[in-house]
Amino acid sequence: MTYRGHVSNGVVVLDDAPALPEGLNVKVEPLESGHEEPTADDIPTLYERLKPFIGKAVGLPPDASVNLDHYLYGTPKRE
Repeated sequence: MTYRGHVSNGVVVLDDAPALPEGLNVKVEPLESGHEEPTADDIPTLYERLKPFIGKAVGLPPDASVNLDHYLYGTPKRE
């Protein structure tokens, strides 16, 4: 589980974290200045990542998605 926080007067203060039990061992890894882990809003969607390739495949038969194995490996066509 990851909690976010900041340093205040030399003490790590967790932001919106549940109360942790006294004596619990924790690991603190400072983030580089100005660098934070990407959030769900920062990660591009599958559509955004594949957008440059949309419409690039031309000249394919209309049933290529259904009969891909036929066109690649010569298996019998599905209809």
